Amino acid sequence: MNKEKKQLRIGIVAGELSGDILGEGLIKALKKRFPDAKFEGIAGPKMQAQGCNTLFDMDELSVMGLVEVFARLPRLLKIRKQLVQHFIANPPDVFIGIDAPDFNLRVEKPLKDAGIKTIQYVSPSVWAWREKRIHKISAATNLVLALLPFEKAFYDKHNVPCTFVGHTLADDIALEHDDSKARQALGLSPDDKVLALLPGSRGSEVGLLSETYINTAAKLQAENPALKIVVPLVNDKRKQQFCEILNATAPNLQLQLLAGQSDLAMQAADVILLASGTATLEGMLYKKPMVVGYKIKAMSYWIFKTLFTFNIKYFSLPNLLANEQLVPEFMQQDCNVDNLSSALTGMLNSDNAQLKARFLAIHQQIRLNASHQAANAVAELLDVH
Repeated sequence: MNKEKKQLRIGIVAGELSGDILGEGLIKALKKRFPDAKFEGIAGPKMQAQGCNTLFDMDELSVMGLVEVFARLPRLLKIRKQLVQHFIANPPDVFIGIDAPDFNLRVEKPLKDAGIKTIQYVSPSVWAWREKRIHKISAATNLVLALLPFEKAFYDKHNVPCTFVGHTLADDIALEHDDSKARQALGLSPDDKVLALLPGSRGSEVGLLSETYINTAAKLQAENPALKIVVPLVNDKRKQQFCEILNATAPNLQLQLLAGQSDLAMQAADVILLASGTATLEGMLYKKPMVVGYKIKAMSYWIFKTLFTFNIKYFSLPNLLANEQLVPEFMQQDCNVDNLSSALTGMLNSDNAQLKARFLAIHQQIRLNASHQAANAVAELLDVH
């Protein structure tokens, strides 16, 4: 059968919400090239809406922190084993693991050994820690698709095949935008001072960060009673969890809870207090001054600090992309009310023009139509166009 006429079968696994978004864009771009392609693996609702058949619930992979992973390890190992068996018995033309490297690389290695082409979409943070892991990535994958330019440079240094595709968020978010519509949608006036709190999408993040975030917001609102506070929460579980902490911490705090709508909250805000991760990139792309405050469980942090050598100065994406501290970031015990409130106050009282200009320059650098570039890379690896 001619390669061009062959119906492609693509294995694909996403481990959390951000991966589901990347997978949705990639599937759309691949379907434009290969309308009859079949997708199956582990998918969230966005990928499923594009026709991807999911063999397991994506939420089962959404776990972070070493201690937390240990508790779920038996189930994760069972899923991984069954997934590998399924794809070896029913070989796809390519397997694409989206993020979730601790899970996906261990799926990719036996599949690659069985002659199936494998792609890791989103680089593990090998440039930050566990640098020797690059050899395991090379053994497990035929290609890495990197979202950020400094990742591509790292792989090139180690002669591991890697394509820099840019970031889908940079494509989806306009270089310039009018914040007034977002404020109007949330019932906020153009003159309001607005702080957005984003304590994360995972239960562990909301549990560890919310009390500190709430107390910080309460201090700022006590100093400026007119300050408006908006809190987008990813689903009903996280909303209930946050409300329980709010009622136990500062029940009189005046704030507006949102069902999802993190994009609206960011656009409407003057300043954002948020957890590390993709949200920091999104805030940067909206050109919003931000303070990053993050915590993990004490045991997980101790293990990381004890076992691994960190090769980076920063942990938030705006700072990593700039290779300098553009935004304040506070980790573990430094993520406290005094540090957070002091940094936020400075931003609330400034026009932040220079910071916004830097954000714009970085946005332009990573705005490459990522899903299209990723689909190109998949087609080139398969030698089908």
